[in-house]
Amino acid sequence: MTRSLEVARAHGGTLALAYDDIPAAGPERGPPVLLVHGFASSRQTNWKATGWYRAFAEAGRRVVAFDHRGHGESERSHAAADYDEGLLARDCVQVLEACGVARADVVGYSMGAMVAIRLLLDAPSRVDRAVLAGLGRNYLEPPDFAPAVPDALLADDPETIADRGAKAFRLFADQQKQDRVALAACWRRPRTAFDAGGLARIARPVLVVCGENDTVTGPPDALAAAIPGAAMRIIPGRDHMSAVGDKGTKAAVLAFLAR
Repeated sequence: MTRSLEVARAHGGTLALAYDDIPAAGPERGPPVLLVHGFASSRQTNWKATGWYRAFAEAGRRVVAFDHRGHGESERSHAAADYDEGLLARDCVQVLEACGVARADVVGYSMGAMVAIRLLLDAPSRVDRAVLAGLGRNYLEPPDFAPAVPDALLADDPETIADRGAKAFRLFADQQKQDRVALAACWRRPRTAFDAGGLARIARPVLVVCGENDTVTGPPDALAAAIPGAAMRIIPGRDHMSAVGDKGTKAAVLAFLAR
């Protein structure tokens, strides 16, 4: 059953976030897992439909997952300030608090992994271990298509979009029936892309995992090298979309989080 809570806007007022709290199937064998989905996706698309809810429940893990503001069943805003990454990380904390969870393993995918990095630095006491999935070298070196994405999201006709990378984001947003104005605002959000010096402050165990053919995020090597002690896994033959639910991704993540 979907639950909801109110979180703060940047300049007053609140937004409603939708979230799930799924118990483990049997005795719990580790801390809860917070799942943080990617841009233009949702908790249903990123995690439930791809089998992650079931995989974690069967592994004896309680699952907490939510829709980012502006995504899925959560409330929308068309103001970029409402998607500040500090607020997105704070949303993670508030969802955990609503579930009575003091500390969790965190698994983020793509934009969700960016938010997980911010959470690791803003509220490290909330994180046990973290998985940064679908995120790699392009976190440190933004891809060429990045500036074109908001205009692609707002274009009247997707066939007029020349940049292939930006067009892929638009088509995915259409497929998910998302609010494209909200997504454009989210893409333009105030954010801190931490450099190697900033990432060196991360003190929790981290796994960086990407598909071998992921051109959206690039390979994971530079990002993993910037985080002290981080492990790295590459999923053979998979790209940004197909790595999400791949059995190899699940196996790597579950092994890393196993106690």
